[in-house]
Amino acid sequence: MSHFPVFAGQPQPRVQEGPLSAPTSNDGDAPTPEDESSSPARPAGSAAGSVAAGILASRVLGLVREKAVAYFFGVGPFLDVFQLALRGANLLNNLLGEGTLSASFIPVYSRLLEEGRERDAGRFAGAILGLLIAVAVVITGIGMVFAEPFVRYVLAPGFAGDAALVAQGTETVDRLPLAVRALRFALPMAACLALSAWALGVLKSHRRFFLPYVAPTLLNIAVITGLVVGSMTIFGDPFGGPDGILTADIDSLERLLMAAMVGALVGGVLQFTVQLPAVFRVLKGFRLSLSRRVEGVTEALQAFGPVLAGRGVAQVSSYVDTVLAGFAAQGTLGALRPALVLYMLPISLFGMSVAASELPELSRLGAEERAKFLDRVSDSTKQVLYLVVPTVVGYLLFGWFIVSALFGGGSFDGDDVWLVFLTLAGYTVGLGATATSRLLQNSFYALNEASVPARIAVLRVVISGVIGAGLMFTLDARTVGEWVDLEVPSRLSLAAVGLAAGASVGAWVELTALVWSLRSRLPGFGLPIGTIARMVLVAVGSAVPVAALLAWVPFFGTTVGSIGAIGLYASSYLGIGIALSFPEGRVWTDRFVRRIWRR
Repeated sequence: MSHFPVFAGQPQPRVQEGPLSAPTSNDGDAPTPEDESSSPARPAGSAAGSVAAGILASRVLGLVREKAVAYFFGVGPFLDVFQLALRGANLLNNLLGEGTLSASFIPVYSRLLEEGRERDAGRFAGAILGLLIAVAVVITGIGMVFAEPFVRYVLAPGFAGDAALVAQGTETVDRLPLAVRALRFALPMAACLALSAWALGVLKSHRRFFLPYVAPTLLNIAVITGLVVGSMTIFGDPFGGPDGILTADIDSLERLLMAAMVGALVGGVLQFTVQLPAVFRVLKGFRLSLSRRVEGVTEALQAFGPVLAGRGVAQVSSYVDTVLAGFAAQGTLGALRPALVLYMLPISLFGMSVAASELPELSRLGAEERAKFLDRVSDSTKQVLYLVVPTVVGYLLFGWFIVSALFGGGSFDGDDVWLVFLTLAGYTVGLGATATSRLLQNSFYALNEASVPARIAVLRVVISGVIGAGLMFTLDARTVGEWVDLEVPSRLSLAAVGLAAGASVGAWVELTALVWSLRSRLPGFGLPIGTIARMVLVAVGSAVPVAALLAWVPFFGTTVGSIGAIGLYASSYLGIGIALSFPEGRVWTDRFVRRIWRR
């Protein structure tokens, strides 16, 4: 009997719940001063291992957090609200936080350090922090005061129609007032995360990568704690009561949602404050100020504008998806969240880890050392894709099992698994393009041409929005139950799949434009097509026997067996890569082995 996912007309595999384990502790430290010596350039990937280790710890706990959220709320109105609140907060965090701040702050701060002007660098950092605090406080205050009209007219106008649907008996939850309350917790959390990005920028410039990337674990732990404590308070049980979360009433779920938001706020505060001791150990001459006359501030603000425009354009894409999803059936916005968590995992762990560690080094080289610059970009691209390519193949072939294993259980049942898997597949088609684009964007930032990726980002938003909207409204009339046989008929719309597919098309357009633009500035640049093709062949070859196991061996159809099969796939890919002497594999392996050996 086949245990592989089947479409309509065939038996539906049963969703099985399994525990999501994670390390109970992670005592890794930031790289020591000896490891982070003052050499002007470090080998590509030497710092990426530290970044990846920190991100890995954060993302593992992030998956545990998403498992908890999915368990209590499932795909439906409460997950919609949770997603909306975090997306609204991210409009602030992503505009002021890591992506924008890093691109404008790090090149100036790193240059001052490279020139041996540490006290000037400290004064520059103090001025940037002061300006950042002022802007964050003003925006957060305005957002909290006008949260209701912001949700009603800007963020999710589709929620305004819920009251009428509830009155008609079509729906049971009015998402608008819930979203307003949740957003008032999420905005100050986002302000803390923006300040955390300043600390991250300082530590990255001093080549201390692990701590700032592991700090987000505190946010994840705080949300999980909020859910567990809230469940104990409301139900007298950490799992939603003796009869399970499926019997919870609407009022109890509303209170539980607010408990999760309180946890998010506490976690945001902790994520910033835990980095401060390490930051103040490396800063010299630091003084908090609002002065624009401090050396470097004007230059950073001039770079900040184009970078902000680029990040703003990216946020427009997220905003458009949020607004569109609000007009689709309830559950559409919530379905995007688990899929995006899995989609962003390889981008953050493999793409951003390399890009983050390379920005200071590329900034030190500049266009004057074109050969070295191109070598670093090429090596970094191969490092990113070495682990992203098998992830793409794995998500497309084994995504149903991954979603079921990670999120299945409680309120997250069979049709939820299918909807999230199909949405993940829509995003995965553009995963390689997105991960590579993150690295190429940093190349432009290092060349002080931040306006180029900003203009290209506009093109991506337009393409993604137009195609995504068309597909979403087309698929909104279709349900999961029309595509797959389910034990219980599903009302979940497929609209989220259309939004994900539109995003992938936009990602490939963006990558094409970035490659062309970088080649026009640095002749000789190109993507390593031959190396990528070899990686694809190895990934597919590693996946075929694992797919056979999942399809024909009963044990591998279970949750635990699925996790084991996916682990076998990853091990096979890495083993074959080492046997074929992929240098990118040695870079990742050597870095992690050195970190383990130091312990």
